[in-house]
Amino acid sequence: MKRKYGFLCGMLLGILFVSAGLTAWYVSRTDGGGNEQELTVVTSFYPMYIAAMNVIGDTEGVRLSNLSEPQTGCLHDFQLTPEDMKLLSGADIFIINGGGLESFMEDIAADYPKLSVIEAGKDLAILPGEGGENAHVWMSVSAYRKQVAAIAEMLSELDPAHEAQYARNADNYQKKLAALEKRQEALAKQIKGTPVVLLHDAFVYLADDYGLAVSAEMNLDEERQISAGEAAEMLAQIRADGVQQVLAEESYGKDLGEMLETEAGVQVLYLDVLNRGVYDADSYLDGMQRNITLLEEAFGEKQGE
Repeated sequence: MKRKYGFLCGMLLGILFVSAGLTAWYVSRTDGGGNEQELTVVTSFYPMYIAAMNVIGDTEGVRLSNLSEPQTGCLHDFQLTPEDMKLLSGADIFIINGGGLESFMEDIAADYPKLSVIEAGKDLAILPGEGGENAHVWMSVSAYRKQVAAIAEMLSELDPAHEAQYARNADNYQKKLAALEKRQEALAKQIKGTPVVLLHDAFVYLADDYGLAVSAEMNLDEERQISAGEAAEMLAQIRADGVQQVLAEESYGKDLGEMLETEAGVQVLYLDVLNRGVYDADSYLDGMQRNITLLEEAFGEKQGE
C-alpha cells in the first residue's frame, strides 16, 4: 500500500513539474518573454513624442512612451512624479528637446547613469528669449527637421537592428515637413522685414523663419503679470514702428491681445505653439499648417493693400 501511495505521489509531482515547465514556455512565447527583448523609448514632452512617433512608426519590438501628459505644455516648472521615475527606470532611451528646457536632467543623469539620452536640439542654435535661453526650437520648421534627423540618426546608432526602418520612416516624414518649409519660404519672400509684436517666446523662432522684424516681445504664461507701465510701453512701440500684426498664444495672451486690438487697432493672430495636443502622427503638420494659413491670410491682406 505504501508503495502504491508513493507511486501516486511521484506521478502527481511529475505532472506539476511538467505543467510548470509548459506554463513558463507559454509565457516566454507571449508578452511576458517578449518584453525582455523590447526596446523602451521615452520622450520628455509632446513635441519630442510626435517626432519620435514618426521616426519609430510601427517598428516591431520598440515601445514609445511620453513622460508628461500630452496637455502639459512646456516643461519650465515640470516636477518628476514617482510614476515618471518608474517609467524612466524601465527605459532604454530618453529623447529630450534640450536647450535647458528639461531642467530635471541632472537628477535623471544621477539616478539613471546607464540611460541613453538623445538630445534632439543639441547642435541647434538656441535663440535668446525674455529672461534667458529660448528652447522652443521646434517652432522653426527647419530646426524641427534637424531634430527629426538627429532622433533618427541616434536611434539607429543605439538600435542598429532597425536602422533601415528608422531611416525610411524619417525620410517619409521629412518629405512632408519639406512641403511645409517650402510654403513658409514662399510667404517669407513677401513679408520679410514686416514689424510684429510677439506675446510668447515660441514665436521668436517663427519670426526668424519668416524674417519678421520683432518690434516688441513679451513671454506670457500663467505666472507673468503685466504692469500698466509695460502695457503703455508696448503700445508706444507699436505706434512708433507701425505694427499691424501681433502674434499670441490664446491661453495666456488673450487679455493683452484684446487690449492691444482696442487701443492700437492691431490684428492679433492666435497661433498654436505646438507643445500640447493629441497623440497623432500628423499633429505637428496639422498645427503648423493652420499657423501658416493664418499668417498667409493676415499678411496677404496687408500685401494686397
